[in-house]
Amino acid sequence: MTSRDEPSASSSKGWLQNIYANHMKRKKSMQNRVLTVQLSLLLLFFIWWEAAGRFKWIDVLLFSYPSKIFASIWDNMISGELWGHLGITVGETVVGFLLGTLVGTLMAVLIWWSPFLNKVLDPYMVVFNSMPKVALGPIFIVMFGAGFTAIVVTTLSITVIVTTLVVYNSFNEVDSNLIKVVRTFGGTKRQVFQRVILPASYPAIVSTLKVNVGMAWVGVIVGEFLVAKSGLGYLIMYGFQVFNFTLVLSSLLIIAVVATAMYQIVVYIERKLLAHR
Repeated sequence: MTSRDEPSASSSKGWLQNIYANHMKRKKSMQNRVLTVQLSLLLLFFIWWEAAGRFKWIDVLLFSYPSKIFASIWDNMISGELWGHLGITVGETVVGFLLGTLVGTLMAVLIWWSPFLNKVLDPYMVVFNSMPKVALGPIFIVMFGAGFTAIVVTTLSITVIVTTLVVYNSFNEVDSNLIKVVRTFGGTKRQVFQRVILPASYPAIVSTLKVNVGMAWVGVIVGEFLVAKSGLGYLIMYGFQVFNFTLVLSSLLIIAVVATAMYQIVVYIERKLLAHR
């Protein structure tokens, strides 16, 4: 009986492995096709933009064109002027991104732990989240001075509440049956959080990281619009003031590239985190 079962189990395992291998091959093929189409669309857009600028189909004073923008970026890289502005903005964004995610997650844990505190803070969070953060910028400047701290606080005002609300809602959406099982076996509230709530909320936390990449950039650029004398936001404002829209678009293109790189890092973290969940 055992000798008959062993070949059957072996063939079944090989069959499942083949199915999995074919699935991964199709998935990889789909990813490659998607990436090819994405890059093709981007390339076609830049070709059209270049042609539109060269043949005056668009106002080059306002929209410039890619070769002129890339030349401007290259000149600023060679001269070294770009690196200082880029380093300042990226530093502010990373600090605001990490602090916003951390503080927002900790607040979500706190109000989940204390239903009383949740009821007290809920209306205040809703009101603060609805306030225009640009209007709060001058207040932060007066409070913290015209510098790094005011810009980071402006970023936190955007990222913290959104993170808190999203993560807290994910805590509440965890299957109540899982919580009952842990409590049935004598689990404490801390064990429920560590063994059930937090692991089940990893996807929501990572999704919040993705959202916070964009939010952090918005907060930093808004802060630099208001107060900075350096950084990519400053370059954008300076470009508008002197009608150098090539400089404006160059700064926007750099922001798009760096933000995309940050997003891809978060995607990599998501893949590793969920694989070991």
